[in-house]
Amino acid sequence: MKYITLLCNAGMSTSLMVNKMRRIATEQNIEVEIHAMAEFAFQKYDKPTDVLLLGPQVRYKYDVLKEQFESTGTPIAVIDSQAYASMDAEAVLKTALNMIKER
Repeated sequence: MKYITLLCNAGMSTSLMVNKMRRIATEQNIEVEIHAMAEFAFQKYDKPTDVLLLGPQVRYKYDVLKEQFESTGTPIAVIDSQAYASMDAEAVLKTALNMIKER
């Protein structure tokens, strides 16, 4: 099982992306748990995370989160703005899975 977490300001816009990503993962028989939440809520999140993806609106938190979680081996990236704006869940899922594979 792979675990993907998406962060944004309030967890609302990433929830839409997560629902599409889950549907694609199911269609492609990929075992993955995907969660979305507000950036501030992640500080208390205690579930596994294999990759952390930031919505473009919280790009400014990238350096802080990278420094905080780099030592855990959790890869962190900002979701491509174009993929996010067009809700290209397949591209975002592919990026997350590639990041997990490369770590």
